[in-house]
Amino acid sequence: MVESGGSPHPLQTSVQLRVKGLEPVFAFPYKVVISMPDDRVQWLQQHTPLGVLSEPVLRAIVEQIQIEQIPANRRLVLEDMLPPALYLLRSGRLEVYHTSSDSLAKGASSLLPGSVLHLKELLLDQPAEQTAITLSDCELWSLPRQAFLKLVEQFPEINRTFSRQLAAELDQVAAQLAFEQERQMALRPYLVPKVKQGVVGTSRYAVRLRQAIKKASQDRQPVLIFGEPGLGKDNIAALIHFGSSDRQQPLIKINCDTLQPNGAELFGRSGGKPGLLEWVGRGTLMLNNAQDLPIEVRKKLLHLLDTGEYVPAKREGAAEPQPRRSEARIIMTAERTMPESQKRVGHLIKVPPLRVTKADIAAQVKYYISLYCRSKGLPQPHVAPEAIRRLQSYDFPGNLSELESMVERAIVQSNGASVLTEEVFWSTSPKAKRYRLNLLNAYPKLRQFLRSPWWPDRINYGFTLTAFAAIVTILFVGPQTRDANVGLNLFWAWWWPVVLIAFPFVGRVWCAVCPFMIYGELVQTLSLKVFPRQLQSWPRQRAEKWGGWFLFTLFALIFLWEELWDLPNTAYLSSWLLLLITAGAIVCSLIFERRFWCRYLCPIGGMNGLYAKLSMIELRAQQGICAATCTTYQCYKGGPQKGEGMATGGCPIYSHPAQLQDNRDCVLCMTCLKACPHRSVELNLRPPGIELWTTHNPTHHEVALLFLLFGGVFLHRLPEIGDRLPWTIDLDNFVTHAAVSIAALAIPGVIALGIYGVIRLINRALKPRSFIELAYGYLPLVLGSTLAHYLRLGLTEAGRILPVTLATFGFSGISAPVIVADPAVISFLQGTTLIVATLLSVVLTQNIARQSIFHLLPQHLGTIGFTILLWQIIV
Repeated sequence: MVESGGSPHPLQTSVQLRVKGLEPVFAFPYKVVISMPDDRVQWLQQHTPLGVLSEPVLRAIVEQIQIEQIPANRRLVLEDMLPPALYLLRSGRLEVYHTSSDSLAKGASSLLPGSVLHLKELLLDQPAEQTAITLSDCELWSLPRQAFLKLVEQFPEINRTFSRQLAAELDQVAAQLAFEQERQMALRPYLVPKVKQGVVGTSRYAVRLRQAIKKASQDRQPVLIFGEPGLGKDNIAALIHFGSSDRQQPLIKINCDTLQPNGAELFGRSGGKPGLLEWVGRGTLMLNNAQDLPIEVRKKLLHLLDTGEYVPAKREGAAEPQPRRSEARIIMTAERTMPESQKRVGHLIKVPPLRVTKADIAAQVKYYISLYCRSKGLPQPHVAPEAIRRLQSYDFPGNLSELESMVERAIVQSNGASVLTEEVFWSTSPKAKRYRLNLLNAYPKLRQFLRSPWWPDRINYGFTLTAFAAIVTILFVGPQTRDANVGLNLFWAWWWPVVLIAFPFVGRVWCAVCPFMIYGELVQTLSLKVFPRQLQSWPRQRAEKWGGWFLFTLFALIFLWEELWDLPNTAYLSSWLLLLITAGAIVCSLIFERRFWCRYLCPIGGMNGLYAKLSMIELRAQQGICAATCTTYQCYKGGPQKGEGMATGGCPIYSHPAQLQDNRDCVLCMTCLKACPHRSVELNLRPPGIELWTTHNPTHHEVALLFLLFGGVFLHRLPEIGDRLPWTIDLDNFVTHAAVSIAALAIPGVIALGIYGVIRLINRALKPRSFIELAYGYLPLVLGSTLAHYLRLGLTEAGRILPVTLATFGFSGISAPVIVADPAVISFLQGTTLIVATLLSVVLTQNIARQSIFHLLPQHLGTIGFTILLWQIIV
């Protein structure tokens, strides 16, 4: 007979044996001791589940029992293997656990003396459900498998008794499963399954936040997390929960603004269904936006934080409910401080806004790119340094949520580019919405026309294409003087005054019907049909750096060519000027996609973009709609028809209406208006030039172009300037003429720089960059003086277009009506234009600088001085 534990009886004999049936699992020596069975039967009855069997059955079991002494950390049986014996733990500790990857439960259980192993498996002839291992030195009573099965056949009582127990256990498991299913159904709408993201960055704010999260994860005290919207406070609550020892328990999130006034869904009803506090058990309850809690719920919550008890909502006609205890951990998030709650929480965590953690923006952008690209299976693009700087200059009122959305939009908008440039990022600006009237809503007929095929395609391909070809031909083959060539008359007496007058009203609209790029697009389309290929992407960084200086140089050369070779009175040279600009557009269209020439290199486009800043209209988009609704970005990328949005090829100069900060990069082609299915695009009436003191970003090359255009006015008036000088300028000498022309182009910029030096002496607080900001104050004067110069041509020679047209085709002897303004009228209009331009320059300078008029007095006096000089040479 075998006995465990205690001192052996004098008649007991010790024998060393090896259990053959357990050879595959383990091998170890054990001791067999022979003694009387009564004590063992009594132990089975008192300490094991086998005590429900009758004494004869227990005696039969005792006769077959073998005692095994097993050291610690030995595996007894493996999961999914047939158990070799029935085991009873006499002393020591065992642990059972699941090892299979598809097991529902992964936790380990510790077994104490009196536990029975593999009873169910042997009765049902199935493999072991768990692996068993010894935690300490154990004494096991084992009943070999075959011996146990013979006993089951011999004594049906064993099967009958334990079948009833198994049925009872099954009922209990079924009841627990039903409860768990009901619990899961109740919690499912509120469950937070995982953490979305970590805390990114190396700034001191990010380090402190991670430390606070780690500290809050080490206990179960209530937590209050507060900060501005969009900071991911609910994600921080998830980091606390899943970093704690309660990570296996559920985490649920409740939006407090949706709770009933009595909080029945949270606290339950007396005599009714349990509330979420009861269902969550020892899990974590996250109260999102706790500042929106109803007053009654807030009182109950404070009582819960104080005592750990809550009172269910009272049902009508029912007795007063009794308090109940809750084991749930409470984590609250709020957009502001909650003094009454702060006193009752163990951890108070303030999340800093993104505007004070700008050092982490680069790391956060990289992190969001990684998350999005991994989820979509995309290669991760790099971010240009200029784009990071632009993001760091923005305050992000939407914080991390806005940054994440901006990054995702940029990736989609980049269309697979390896580098994300600043053009694909845009941000909201409250200044951009001040004093605007959407003309498309005010005048539906205008919206209908701008979305029609007429604008600008039918105009371009039905009229502009042919008219431009005709004018260039007339300039080549027709008479070469302006009084006999209608092409020269149209270009110098009509086009220049009309387009200059149009800038303050319709901005850069000329670029929408510009013949240069129409030919470029036509050649691009035909070449792709003849030679199918992939056009190159834009070298944006180099173009942004050098494109402005290229068009500045090109415009300077055009000015010199115009002056030194007398282009206004030489038809074929004017024709060559038009053809050279068209050739630039065609060459760029053959190499690059869309309108690269228009965006970066065209000298006329550069002038148009500069003057368009003064326009009283702008094309923009409702950024809220773009951010919340748009997922295709067809206005920028192009695409098929979607809703009311038409099929387009996307913005020809790669500008998104939601990212525009000024009018420079919009040609008013209305492609975005046609493509947008959400009615986000707006054509706004605004205060003229408002962008120059709100959203404008000044650049050096643009300021250089501004003073070059200003110098062009003096260049065109060299004879008048020579007449007022005490010495004679020999303009017939080419070298002298060229030197004087270059000086005329440079003098306005030099004078303006000297004036700024005087301003710095008065106000040393001005930053060095202030010059290129203040320089835009001269823009109305530059436009006004250029218009005053061309008004004489427009009011004299433009009215002679009929006789000039007849002379072009050889009918110079035929009389035709002529409309010519009186010289006094011309002088009045020129003078009025200069005066208005001067006043606007003074006002604009004040708005840009936001300084006292005393500090800016030198620039104002300089503006007046320029005006007096222009009056002398123009009027």
